[in-house]
Amino acid sequence: MAQRTRPLNIHVMVTEEEKEIIEERRKLAGFQNTGAYMRKIAIDGRIFKIDHSPIRELSSQMTRVSTNINQIAKRVNSTDSIYKEDVAELKEMTEEIWQSLKSILSKLP
Repeated sequence: MAQRTRPLNIHVMVTEEEKEIIEERRKLAGFQNTGAYMRKIAIDGRIFKIDHSPIRELSSQMTRVSTNINQIAKRVNSTDSIYKEDVAELKEMTEEIWQSLKSILSKLP
């Protein structure tokens, strides 16, 4: 038997579902050979670790604004009037959200 060009073996256990996903992706990538696909993805593939904390903060800010809007809507419905302070507070909170969003977007590649 001829000398193998790749004499080392790496063994990976997967579930049936994981195997199906790998096979689907292999076919989509145009590879006939699973070993070639696995080598290519392991060597050249990219894994992105994303910090979700800014998005969580943005979500928290959105929740606060939504709560404020609901409180103002209840007050308007019961008194038929809206206060300048309420509108100013909403504008300020909206500006904070926009600033957070701009900050998040500026950090994206």
